[in-house]
This record gives sequence, structure tokens and C-alpha cells, in this order.
Amino acid sequence: MSKDFYTEFILPYAGIIIKICRAYTDTEEDFQDYYQEVCLQIWNSRKNFKEESKWSTWIYRISLNVCMSLLKKRKRKQVGTTDYKKIHNLPANENPFQDESLELLYKAIRQLSELDRAIILLYLEEKSYKEIASIIGTTPNNIGVRITRIKKQLKKLLDGKIY
Repeated sequence: MSKDFYTEFILPYAGIIIKICRAYTDTEEDFQDYYQEVCLQIWNSRKNFKEESKWSTWIYRISLNVCMSLLKKRKRKQVGTTDYKKIHNLPANENPFQDESLELLYKAIRQLSELDRAIILLYLEEKSYKEIASIIGTTPNNIGVRITRIKKQLKKLLDGKIY
């Protein structure tokens, strides 16, 4: 991957990639692996981008697909720890494991199904129901119903202070 490609086409969207990877990982090591794999897949699939959507939508779609695939592989191996370490080699001022209240929200989000995680992450990024539906591959009405259910589920999880 060229440094120019990373600087121009990935780094400006690193926040998106970081948020999605964080929602699908429990450790710094897994986070680093997911982040690198997403960047690699963006690089590998760059020629498939047909400009039918925004580049950010493409980034979301690839990030979600990669993270869901890696999560399935990880579940099959049944590997996981919760030992958080300081994140290195991320864009400046990006340490996705440092805010305790935010970490509580991510713990709740990680308890959702893979699809619900993707939907709520896009919703939290203030994507419209239409954009979310386009990325996920469903209808805006379905997204609205799912978001209402997800919010209720997250409220229950957060009220119980998931630990």
C-alpha cells in the first residue's frame, strides 16, 4: 500500500474504521489486527469502487464486512481476553480504549448481534436511514424498526451497568 493512498484515502476516514473495529474487538491486539486488515482490504478493493456511492460509504461497507468476517473466525477459535493496553501506531490523538463511559457503551454494543452492531454504529455516525439501508442491504423502514429495538436493548444493558 502506498503512503500516498493511505494518507489520501484511508487516514481521513480513520475515525470510521477505528469506531467499527473497536465495536468488534475486546483487546488492543485484536483491534490492531482488525484495523490493519480493513486498511488492506480497502487497498485491495480500491479498483472495484465504481463511485455509485460516496467513498465513506465504501469505507463503512468494507470495514463492517471485514470486522464481521474476522469476528466469525475469532468465535470459531474461541480466543479472547480483556487486557487493554495502550494503542500504538494510530492516527494522532486516537486511543479508542481510554474513555471509561465510552468503553461502557462499546461493551454494550459488543453484546448486540453483528448486524445490530453495524446498524447502531452507522446510526451513531448520524447516517440517514436510507444510507444505513444502502450499506447494510435492507430498507429504510426496516432500519427504523431495528434502531428502535436496538436503543431499547442498549438502554437495558447500560442500566444494568454491564461488567
